[in-house]
Amino acid sequence: MSDSSLPTLPATDRPDVAARLRDALLAASFTADGLLELLGAPAYAALARSETVPALRATRGDTPLETLVRLFLLQQPVPPARLADVLPLQECLDSGWLVRVGADEVAATVDVRPYGGLDGEDWFIVSDLGCAVGGAGGIGSRDEGVVLGVGGASTTLAAITVRTAAGSALDLGTGSGIQALHAAQHATRVTATDVNPRALHITALTLALSGAPAADLRQGSLFEPIRSDETYDLIVSNPPFVISPGARLTYRDGGMSGDDLCRTLVQESGERLAEGGFAQFLANWQHVEGEDWQDRLRSWVPRGCDAWIVQREVQDVTQYAELWLRDAGDHRGDPAEYQARYDAWLDEFEARKVRAVGFGWITLRRTDAAVPSITVEEWPHPVEQPLGETIRAHFARVDYLRDHDDAALLEGHFRLVSEIVQEQVGLPGAEDPEHVVLRQHRGMRRATTVDTVGAGFAGVCDGSLSAGRILDAIAQLTGEDPVLLRDRTPAQIRLLVEQGFLDPAV
Repeated sequence: MSDSSLPTLPATDRPDVAARLRDALLAASFTADGLLELLGAPAYAALARSETVPALRATRGDTPLETLVRLFLLQQPVPPARLADVLPLQECLDSGWLVRVGADEVAATVDVRPYGGLDGEDWFIVSDLGCAVGGAGGIGSRDEGVVLGVGGASTTLAAITVRTAAGSALDLGTGSGIQALHAAQHATRVTATDVNPRALHITALTLALSGAPAADLRQGSLFEPIRSDETYDLIVSNPPFVISPGARLTYRDGGMSGDDLCRTLVQESGERLAEGGFAQFLANWQHVEGEDWQDRLRSWVPRGCDAWIVQREVQDVTQYAELWLRDAGDHRGDPAEYQARYDAWLDEFEARKVRAVGFGWITLRRTDAAVPSITVEEWPHPVEQPLGETIRAHFARVDYLRDHDDAALLEGHFRLVSEIVQEQVGLPGAEDPEHVVLRQHRGMRRATTVDTVGAGFAGVCDGSLSAGRILDAIAQLTGEDPVLLRDRTPAQIRLLVEQGFLDPAV
């Protein structure tokens, strides 16, 4: 289908109406917190599963909040009389936020979902009808031109993005504008691109309704709309990363062979980054028979960039095909058609010798270092979001370690990061533990095994003494040769800094 078959969107040239509508929504507590209080936790959670019955039951009254939830989030027509004192009714009708249906009701033309930002901001994400996660229809088989709302991938990318002050930011493949909205809070200039003109229109609505500055909106695929002389301090993208046969659904299927879209995005981003700038993406990548997946991803990293790539999940090709066939609602259709599409996915993977697909995060940072740092790791364990500051600190530690050889490391001062706990593992009653584990309770929540010297060293790191002086004291207590201890310990210190257990005390 073409965009012409989709509902007409509200006008973007009436910021005054968007501002008045925003005020009305906030006055009625149409916010993330307001929804939770109104619906209760079970009904609120059911919305995320695209189950609307509990929410419909919870909004059977006639309060302003109940009316707005039914209108904008559940897509239920309501009598205009119930809206007369709730929002600027006529202006919303004139500018296209609402439309008259039947003889005596009005309906919303778009999904509007309250969205709490990383710091509890009261924002609103606009998307096509039934396409907000938690909206009336959930995500299923849609017209290829539809624009989806907030999903798990959207919030993950927002939470891992480095939030330092930026002169310019680029949201590539903006969709409903979630990343552009976040970027507008700390970037002076925001550019948002998308191949779908409808997405650009909806992004403008999201920004206006959330009270954010307008973005520079450009239509085109990947970096096509960006001039060759333009660079950015931040580039973010939640691209259509699904590896599929064809590009049936524009919002998720990249249309390139295999994982070429994600590879191209990563490789071309390097020359678009300003010095010290960050590029952060969600991506899928193939695990190909006879090839190390980590080597595959290292080959993607553009010259002149540090990289930290984290694989969060791996699915075999059958699990992967089933996930996205269900996402499109194909399992609810004709069984023969479902089987044919399933076969097409497996044929495609078999032809490329793909055995599994990985999902994760890719962060690049532009650097002038002679030898860039590239870390590719698997970390499927729970983490504490948001991780933006953790990722920024990772690259700061990369700089520190790159600039300090072992001798300089011993002259350095370090602090144990907060909320690190020590666990001693061994048989009950044993005089000494078999090994000692340091465990983070924040950020990546890593755990690492250290020897007794490493544990003792970390425990007294408060920034007051140099690493060398601490080791000399440990040598005196344990009777070890201080020279040998200084020789063998820097590698362990380096690891503790690299993994975020110790911070340089600058």
